[in-house]
Amino acid sequence: MAFPTLSLTGRALKLQSMREHSRRELERKLARFEEQPGQLAAVLDDLQAKGFISEERVIASVVHRRAGKFGAARIRQELSGKGLGSDAVDDAVGQLRQTEQKRAQEIWRKKFGSPPADGNERARQSRFLASRGFGGDVIQRVLAGGSDD
Repeated sequence: MAFPTLSLTGRALKLQSMREHSRRELERKLARFEEQPGQLAAVLDDLQAKGFISEERVIASVVHRRAGKFGAARIRQELSGKGLGSDAVDDAVGQLRQTEQKRAQEIWRKKFGSPPADGNERARQSRFLASRGFGGDVIQRVLAGGSDD
């Protein structure tokens, strides 16, 4: 028995049920299923009006999933890639910056646990934290063993 094909609304809701998607992500993923020009925009407008698409929920979801592993710069880049408004992204990243030192210290402790013994080890640990999206000042404080914010 063949399954009926999903409508654009059904596909959008299925994607949203897996995780929160921004409007831009849904447009990108559903564009190939659009049968008539403007149909996708109308469906997404309707879903947004009904509260199924929410920029705030997308931001909260990404921050919740990523804050334990990544720095504010990396999370900002991910949020910007989702096509979210810059004001909302700036607010979320501003809140993350308040805990940046503590999160970097915890990530560093889990991965390395002890201060670098030489320059090569220090560079390796710095690159690791930088690749996670932490800034140079935070990395220096973490590697110096400082726990002040």
